[in-house]
Amino acid sequence: MTIRALIVDDEEPARELLRTFLADWPEVKIVGEAADGAAAIDLAKRLAPDLIFLDVQMPRVSGFDVVAALEERRMPLVVFVTAYDQYAIRAFEVSACDYLLKPFDAERMAATMRRVMARRSEPAVCMRDEIRALLGGNAARDRQLVVKTDGRHVFLGTDDIEWVEAVGKDVRLHLAAKSILVRESMNALASRLDTNRFVRVHRSAIINRAFVREAQPWFKGDYVFIMKSGARVTSGRTYREQVRAVLGV
Repeated sequence: MTIRALIVDDEEPARELLRTFLADWPEVKIVGEAADGAAAIDLAKRLAPDLIFLDVQMPRVSGFDVVAALEERRMPLVVFVTAYDQYAIRAFEVSACDYLLKPFDAERMAATMRRVMARRSEPAVCMRDEIRALLGGNAARDRQLVVKTDGRHVFLGTDDIEWVEAVGKDVRLHLAAKSILVRESMNALASRLDTNRFVRVHRSAIINRAFVREAQPWFKGDYVFIMKSGARVTSGRTYREQVRAVLGV
């Protein structure tokens, strides 16, 4: 049975490597490629592939956003391909899908394809909840966060992040001594942060509870959080429940 595959990665060398390894699997037919998440969503909806090799961290629209945009009844098998997150790798080892860590070799690719073949022999099921549970839950909440900025992968300690600010379709991480602009959506980044420490108080702001110095009442039930750096972060009406949890009221 032919497996129709879609390759999604914002780096051409990564797509080329996947093409090369998949050539050893005659069961797989590559039906399309995308260099960004928006194009991936469009191709996935039009081509209805059986399998997607999906980069996690891409500009504007992340791999998480791609999965969220797909219809449950047409959800393909997903193999995440990325350069970070050992906890997600460990989680996917016991799941029906896989998580390829760059750089990978032909042997590792073969192990992935064996998992894909095994999944194909089972009744089709929706993967949305499984993926969200693994990637949005314990899988990606290490104390180290890997982000992509200026073409580099930067390793950050999450304890160093004071607050996160949405800047258009990107995010800015405010650290103790500097800030970093990251090409990732707010929702995607939020899914990788520990909700016990990081609280979204506005659609454009996430705060680290450890850096909050005080909270001052604002208009109509909102609050202004004064951070240890002196930054002022205003909460939003939609996130009042989260704010009350922070304040203990």
